[in-house]
Amino acid sequence: MAATTTSSKKLPADFLWGFATAAFQIEGSAAVGGRGKSIWDDFAKLPGKTLDGRNGDVATDSYRLWKEDVELLAQYGVKSYRFSIAWSRIIPLGGRDDPVNQEGVKFYSDFIDALLAHGITPFVTLYHWDLPQALHDRYGGWLNKDEIVKDYVHYTKVCFESFGDRVKHWLTINEPWCVAILGYGRGVFAPGHSSDRERSPKGDSSTEPWIVGHSLILAHAHSVKLYRESFKPTQGGQIGITLNGDWQMPYDDSPENVAAAQHALDFAIGWYADPIYLGHYPPYMREVLGDRQPQFTAEELAIVKGSSDFYGMNTYTTNLARAGGDDEFQGNVDYTFTRPDGTQLGKQAHCAWLQDYPEGFRALLNYLWKRYKTPIYVTENGFAVKDENSIPIEQAVVDTDRVNYFTGTTRNLLAAINDDGVDVRSYYPWSFLDNFEWADGYSTRFGVTYVDYETQKRYPKASANFLIQWFKDNHEQPLAIAPSAAGDRASSNSSKTSMTKANPSTADIPALKKTAAPAATAKAKEPSILSRFIDAVFPFCK
Repeated sequence: MAATTTSSKKLPADFLWGFATAAFQIEGSAAVGGRGKSIWDDFAKLPGKTLDGRNGDVATDSYRLWKEDVELLAQYGVKSYRFSIAWSRIIPLGGRDDPVNQEGVKFYSDFIDALLAHGITPFVTLYHWDLPQALHDRYGGWLNKDEIVKDYVHYTKVCFESFGDRVKHWLTINEPWCVAILGYGRGVFAPGHSSDRERSPKGDSSTEPWIVGHSLILAHAHSVKLYRESFKPTQGGQIGITLNGDWQMPYDDSPENVAAAQHALDFAIGWYADPIYLGHYPPYMREVLGDRQPQFTAEELAIVKGSSDFYGMNTYTTNLARAGGDDEFQGNVDYTFTRPDGTQLGKQAHCAWLQDYPEGFRALLNYLWKRYKTPIYVTENGFAVKDENSIPIEQAVVDTDRVNYFTGTTRNLLAAINDDGVDVRSYYPWSFLDNFEWADGYSTRFGVTYVDYETQKRYPKASANFLIQWFKDNHEQPLAIAPSAAGDRASSNSSKTSMTKANPSTADIPALKKTAAPAATAKAKEPSILSRFIDAVFPFCK
């Protein structure tokens, strides 16, 4: 693998780039529009479950402000937008015999149409951690394989029927590792199960995560089977799963630490990727877990193997892996950012688990491509600037550390594609907006757009401007834009107008700041100090 990029070749015209979000993290309006409760609604309100004691009832208010959000995406000139559908907004009680909420269906249908009218390709996540509370109460949710698989497949069927004529890119489940380990092992995510009785009154961390992971794989596989057999022949889309997993680099060249790095990858990535792409669990997991790890029947394995059209990759950092750890969830591998010489691997983020090491991004792309031999869609990648939530907006929007992070990852993205031959087909930085970051509440910000949670105003950060310009410089433009799938829902004149707006110059962005969200200073005779400051620090927008 070459050390630097040697090719100046641009990304192909059909390469998808945009930004990513998730329903619970941005929508708010938890009791509006017929939505039922998810497991995160009440969990986030329990004392001590979020760092700042806040919840997702409002978030970025995107259920109400979705039109403004679409306009902002259009001004950014994105080619695609990754978002998730809230299961309990479609089926409030979640089950296959429970009623469908047509108001929820209409909300997402209108949203998809608006994206397409602006030339933005929807990339839809069907499950991003927000299990309907009713299913958890009814039979234990993901702990009950037989029931949850049937209910999940039914829910996805409703989505395929309702949106599949326009949505051609589906993700079944986002980061199943987090669902299983953080929700049923460490107990820091909903539903909060853990063997630690100081943290949770229920749960068995030695068995439940592996049961839940098994259920998630089967739910994914059966949904894909349904889509391929009943919908893909007429709708023509793609469907797959997206997995979190960071590059694991041996702490040094010793055989035990080289082995430790692979063991960490087995537990973080191979747990899900190996069955789906190779047809078996990693042998090292069986060695560690023994009979605690459920096994697939021959019939189940036939459905699981090959059940993803691509590899969905969520990655943020690189770890140095050392043998001798005692954390089973990490494969009994010790993670560190400190090199043997005492130096740090990279720039420290606000989150303790994240440092900036862009070379690891390229290394992981190569590892996944060589091991699983399937096209890769990068569906999340991002950086939380240290203490960004506690500094004035004027400083926060000049997010230099995040710009440096994306400078490194985009450089290595091109190198992996052009120099190493890795088949990468998308890049979705996390996130479009600052939002509710689960157990961190609102204290951690990953957005390329600053959200003032008191006013819900949106302010583009320097990182947004960097990425917009980078993709303009490094992405081939299509010779012609095909009519959107929503064309039969809008006039040809309105379609032409929206497509013109889909590729704005960067100069359009400052004007948007005055219109994309409620403007507290609309009657002022002069621009606000903040507006003048942003215009000053982004002179290239003029």
